[in-house]
Amino acid sequence: MADADSPTGADSAEGGGDVLDRLDPVVLHHIVNTLGWPDLRPLQRAAIIPLMEGEDAVLLAPTAGGKTEAACFPMLSAMTEQRWTGTSVLYLCPLKALLNNLVGRVDTYAQWLGRRAALWHGDTKESQRQRIRTEAPDILLTTPESLEAMLIGVKTDHTRLLGSVRAVVVDEVHAFAGDDRGWHLLAVLERLERVTGRPIQRVGLSATVGNPEQLLSWLQGANAISRAGRIVAPAAVLSVSGEGSDGRKAMIEQLPRPAGEVELDYVGSLDNAAKLIAALHRGEKRLVFCDSRRQVEELGAALRAREVTVFLSHASLSVAERTRSEQAFAEARDCVIVSTSTLELGIDVGDLDRVIQIDAPATVASFLQRIGRTGRRAGTARNCLFLATRKETLLQAAGLLSLWSRGWVEPVLPPPEPRHLVAQQLLAATLQQHKLGDQLWQQQWNGLAPFDQSAAPIMRYLIEEGFLDSDGGMLFVGPEAERRFGRRHFIELTASFTAPPQFTVLSGRTEIGRTDPSVLTEERPGPRRLLLGGRSWQVTYIDWLRKRVFVEPAEGGGIAKWMNGGIAGLSYALTRAMRDVLLGANPSVSLTRRAEACLAEQRESDAPDTVHPGGTLITRVGADVRWWTWAGYRANATLAATLQSVTDPLQRPTDCWVRLREDFTPDAWRHARKDIGDVLVLPDVDPRAVRGLKFSAALPERLAVATVAARLADFDGARSVLREPVRLQQST
Repeated sequence: MADADSPTGADSAEGGGDVLDRLDPVVLHHIVNTLGWPDLRPLQRAAIIPLMEGEDAVLLAPTAGGKTEAACFPMLSAMTEQRWTGTSVLYLCPLKALLNNLVGRVDTYAQWLGRRAALWHGDTKESQRQRIRTEAPDILLTTPESLEAMLIGVKTDHTRLLGSVRAVVVDEVHAFAGDDRGWHLLAVLERLERVTGRPIQRVGLSATVGNPEQLLSWLQGANAISRAGRIVAPAAVLSVSGEGSDGRKAMIEQLPRPAGEVELDYVGSLDNAAKLIAALHRGEKRLVFCDSRRQVEELGAALRAREVTVFLSHASLSVAERTRSEQAFAEARDCVIVSTSTLELGIDVGDLDRVIQIDAPATVASFLQRIGRTGRRAGTARNCLFLATRKETLLQAAGLLSLWSRGWVEPVLPPPEPRHLVAQQLLAATLQQHKLGDQLWQQQWNGLAPFDQSAAPIMRYLIEEGFLDSDGGMLFVGPEAERRFGRRHFIELTASFTAPPQFTVLSGRTEIGRTDPSVLTEERPGPRRLLLGGRSWQVTYIDWLRKRVFVEPAEGGGIAKWMNGGIAGLSYALTRAMRDVLLGANPSVSLTRRAEACLAEQRESDAPDTVHPGGTLITRVGADVRWWTWAGYRANATLAATLQSVTDPLQRPTDCWVRLREDFTPDAWRHARKDIGDVLVLPDVDPRAVRGLKFSAALPERLAVATVAARLADFDGARSVLREPVRLQQST
């Protein structure tokens, strides 16, 4: 694969001329005269040849690295050069807000050539959709879910609208690849190629990831081996392959890390964090990241009580509320916006001075996205201040920054065994085609696993249970699919994840956002009050049937709470880095005196009973026996299931340790290790986790359980732990 430093990637076009000569002259004219750019960035230069030659590519650069232009300028030039007509380019994003942010920019570039870009997602009005159906734009910005809706919807002639697509740009492709939306995206792209009757060029835009070549191969889908593709990156982020402590390959990001621009502090509570944010960096525009909606709400209220101009953004606020916050923040100066990961991706919130992280994100990749929001002005550096509210999160932040200091970034890996998405796709493809041949259905995905012949057991179950009807060698949507997913033209089939049930909160006719039902049902003295949008609201009426809560403003006392979806827990790599910190390693960042003192205390008081430099540690305090593996949640869940003769059957594994039986003995340990040999067992599955798997109703129970179990497991991490010596330490 070529990179930005290769002659064909950056500096020359075929025939020896400047690579810029390959761009359409009108595009080049506007780059110089309208945008006022003296030259393109290295990534943008490097992308011209492969994209105009029709190659698949992943464009790799930090946040604000010019990836959108790197994709758009060659695509628009190819559009003119090759005389593409109709909707020839799809621009897919994981977030509607990101699409809203991009459409004006992309449309401006398209208009240079007399072309047009348009937007279609869940919030797009029907009148705008109808215009797209009748006057196809050249570039359509949308989500994979909306693309699926176009394929199966009765109002859209998908062959007419999408049959001329030549290329797909997938923005923030790493955000798709790491979860079920990625499987959904790949499956929909294969079905789209059946509509177009030709291969579609695939271009991913990504921040730094640990496995870019694997990400490219993943994006290429069914025919990855036969398709031309390359990684395109500026020299600053060209990578070498390194290994983590478990032997797994990792990305080494070649970016300078000035220690003074990243600082780690220990403040002890969220209220203390609010005091510090209110006192520091006045006059600056600050973006504060929290890793829960509850924390966003509580910090927002605490800052507002200190008369800080504060705005909030998280997924349970209404679209209008979030948009108002983000627009006001973009236009203000001396202010703070507090957000979950909703502002981690490339949504423009103006010219930031500072990023502050409460506690720590779970991945280095997430941190890179967040710090990348700063340092965009000339003469400014990327910066981030970590404020740890508990000693446990201080240790996590220190471990994460140690990985970052070494240049390590996680590989992006798709969740294994997406059988529930296979069931969804079988139903969606039947809806799209109206009928499928019972021997030819797998052709819809061009042989892409697991949507191939290996899905036959799922297909049989769908027929047996009435989700599909079979008649004369053809398959049709059956009554059970109509009953479970048929509301509003099967709109439920277009989303690949399950959102926990929430109640809509309304002040008059204005939607504030959504809240967890437990806030409305749990016993609490006094009037029932919610915290939403950084303000307290008193509940005046609950419409249980329509899941609506009516509120009016209140003075304090509101409660914020949401159930945490998905599988919690830290990775093997991050938990091991935390262990290294306890053993004395410090990240190459600035530590405040408070942070240094708290880490020193943990090393003195906690480390002797939890870590050992020569291997893992088993400790006994009375009846409490713990195996300190420091292997992460998934590896520990795997170990607990594998060593059932010595592990506590009632435990829930943690990131750092596995609870062993009260009657544990060294002899029992030796027998357990001998009995399992090298065979590892999938973790036990809570039935509630299966219910949280979207479309699990369309799977045999055993396959649904197997899917969840596979996603709970980390065999590599578990094997690494089992290879290490174990020391027994008994306290009196």
